[in-house]
Amino acid sequence: MTGSVLHNLTKLLDAGRDDALTRFALGNEYLKANDAANAAAHLRAAVRHDPAYSAAWKLLGRALEQGGELADALEAYREGARVAEARGDKQAAKEMTVFARRIEKQLEGRER
Repeated sequence: MTGSVLHNLTKLLDAGRDDALTRFALGNEYLKANDAANAAAHLRAAVRHDPAYSAAWKLLGRALEQGGELADALEAYREGARVAEARGDKQAAKEMTVFARRIEKQLEGRER
């Protein structure tokens, strides 16, 4: 199913529908297909289109984390938490703060 969804979303993008929601959907589908690099690329585009899209920041953090880009994932989660807090989305802010702390601990463990 993911392949056909990806195909349809890519067709939308190719037809000129390049917006935050389309990019978010593409990023989500690429994550489902275990393609963290493509997911991250589309999710970065999503937050460029709408920097206040806290769900896109959260998914971007997950994609970067799955791709092994922990420092970038940490920054995405931190920015996402800031955005979510500013929008009053306290649950999303809390989740991303927890994810960020987990990565901080992983990074600290590497430095030792």
